[in-house]
Amino acid sequence: MTTTSKFVRTAAVAALVLGIGATTAVAGGFERYERDGSIKDAPVASEGRKFEWSVNGGLMSDYVFRGVSQSGEDPSWFAGADASYGIFYAGVWAAKVDQAFTSSDAEVDLYFGIKPVLGPATFDFGVIYYGYAGQTANVDVDYWEFKAGVSGEILPKLSAGVTYYYTPDDTFEIGPGHAVEGTLGYALPKVWIFDPSISGTLGYKENEDVANSDYTYWNAGLSLAVEQLTLDFRYWGTDTDQFGDLGDDRFVFKATVALP
Repeated sequence: MTTTSKFVRTAAVAALVLGIGATTAVAGGFERYERDGSIKDAPVASEGRKFEWSVNGGLMSDYVFRGVSQSGEDPSWFAGADASYGIFYAGVWAAKVDQAFTSSDAEVDLYFGIKPVLGPATFDFGVIYYGYAGQTANVDVDYWEFKAGVSGEILPKLSAGVTYYYTPDDTFEIGPGHAVEGTLGYALPKVWIFDPSISGTLGYKENEDVANSDYTYWNAGLSLAVEQLTLDFRYWGTDTDQFGDLGDDRFVFKATVALP
């Protein structure tokens, strides 16, 4: 596939995703920041000059990123912290990964950006640094990614948006990469002590300099929130076999505790 046709396909998928929705809902003053398809509460940058923060941590049965297991299909721990002031935000997130697949035992991400609000739409322009501790590969595994997204409530309790990601040099120094993804999120009526919500993601990933690297991924899941605890039940899938068993369809369970 030529570079030109790849960009055309990326634009087409972006338009499709925009039509069906993206980034998870804004609820209760906190945005649900997506890293692996499940839900993590993080402070929403607001127009007022108010400092907000949160910390989180938990366990997941498998760490899946863009449809591919990063932990060798084994359980993983994770922890993170987020802060915002006005429209500015920053955070750090870490998780256990599989050394055989990532050439590292732990991933540590740093990110920052701005979230300006225009009417019902919240925009997100940010930078993400994916770092890998104790790398064993003879090429650089760490990489930078830039993102641009927009989200908002399109109907009562139903939120939608789209996010585009670009890296000038993807992990393992394989060259420029593009990803676009979206998620629809809907808040369900309260059930006993739980505040349930459902969401689904559709995404597309490609690398310009790697032949046949493009693939589509998706997930759908149910989240149950009670106090500071969120339980997420999610099914993942892809349309590729380039990652072997790591890209197979799978069910992932995640438990997150977030404070305050």
